[in-house]
Amino acid sequence: MARYHSKTTVLQNDWDQVASAVWQRYPNPHSKHVLSEDVISRKIEDNKLHSFRLLTKTNHLPKWGERFLPTGTPKFASIVEESVVDPVAKTFTTFTWNLNFTRIMHVREKVVYSVSPENNDWTQIHREAWVSSGMYGFIRAIQHFGVDRYKKNAEKANMGLRLVLDKLFNKGQEVATEQKPVEKKGLLKEKAKVAKEAAIQVAQQKAQQKQGTLM
Repeated sequence: MARYHSKTTVLQNDWDQVASAVWQRYPNPHSKHVLSEDVISRKIEDNKLHSFRLLTKTNHLPKWGERFLPTGTPKFASIVEESVVDPVAKTFTTFTWNLNFTRIMHVREKVVYSVSPENNDWTQIHREAWVSSGMYGFIRAIQHFGVDRYKKNAEKANMGLRLVLDKLFNKGQEVATEQKPVEKKGLLKEKAKVAKEAAIQVAQQKAQQKQGTLM
């Protein structure tokens, strides 16, 4: 059984601003682990924007986690992001899950950006995550680690989104966003390129399978 976590956050920006910022949230100083983002497919159906994207991220494992991987395994996580934007209902929903390392830890996330019930000029972010593992004998420990890491990453995601919102919409405020190319990150991107291309093929197949089931 997967371990579940949820949290709701409120941003004092309207939904249109937040929806725009979500598409532009990378890069930012709190997302240096995100190496690339690629659109696999995009379509408009029933006045809703459906997108299927692949994100490549660094995947730093603790020492105890490295024992479960073969020597030389690239430590890059390929993340699928499926999203639906409904401009009428004013909801922006994303579903994400990892394509690799799923036997060790599989993380599924659902995030809904909607108008806050407290104030129509604010936006509510409701995050849910399910962490599971197939490593018998270590499942509870890995799930505990996964939820703890998810909480920290979710907070960084909120911080990064706030930073992008400040840059885009909060006039008169100077926001420090160091986005100069870093040599080390450039090397990581090169190393992740092959893994990303393979993951794109898998993501495209999944997107085609999903479209086929909807026909």
